[in-house]
Amino acid sequence: MPLLVTAILLGIVEGLTEFLPVSSTGHLILAAKLFGYDDAQWSVFNIVIQLGAILAVVVLYWRTFWAVGLGLIRGEKTAIQFVINLLVAFIPAVVLGLIFKKKIDILLESPLVVAWALVVGGVAIIAIERFAKGGDYVGIGQLPVSKCFGVGLMQCLAMVPGVSRSGATIMGALCMGINRSTAAEFSFFLAIPTMLGATVLQLASHRHELAAGTSAVGFTEIAVGFGVSFVVALAVIKGFVTYISRRGFTPFAIYRIIAGAVAIYALGHVG
Repeated sequence: MPLLVTAILLGIVEGLTEFLPVSSTGHLILAAKLFGYDDAQWSVFNIVIQLGAILAVVVLYWRTFWAVGLGLIRGEKTAIQFVINLLVAFIPAVVLGLIFKKKIDILLESPLVVAWALVVGGVAIIAIERFAKGGDYVGIGQLPVSKCFGVGLMQCLAMVPGVSRSGATIMGALCMGINRSTAAEFSFFLAIPTMLGATVLQLASHRHELAAGTSAVGFTEIAVGFGVSFVVALAVIKGFVTYISRRGFTPFAIYRIIAGAVAIYALGHVG
């Protein structure tokens, strides 16, 4: 398959799944197996194109970021707390990500881990949907720091590919009494420093291959995947918030279980 076609397909997968509780990384790993390409060569691509989806958050919520920026200049308490809460939630991923980076890289090479994580995560979402209905905490700037740290710890579960960063953070937030829409938006905003940090780390560790052009997947493919994931994510984000406010997360859980079960079966029959 031509590199640009693969880049477009992976950009679509990333844009569709980054903010849904189905694991974008897991889908990219399974796509590597399905499309038959060398996922090691596309590892940098898979991380960097996530920034395209993250940019969609910035564009769609620019008024929020603008208000927070003005609030910081004016010294408004809510704006300051908004930034503090995001930083507190971001810290666990930084610390644990650096400590367990080598083990995480090993897990990223296992499609079977992804498949099982999809199934287990789907079951967990159904359980949380039944017993944890969210609560009265509305607005990121109004959340207690302790709950933000808790959401940050939940995000670290997504270091296991297939768990889903958005799924872990949103479900964790619901368990802590945060209402659905705030939980989803918190997950979106928290993705910005988290994925930016992961991208910088990947680019730094592979800078020589990219600069020399020795990598099979170069800047052209990365740019195409970035653009496609951005456009697709723009269409997904707003619709997702509206959907979960009305229908919840159970349909995504069912999809995870089915997709994971099919992947386990398929992987077991790959020679």
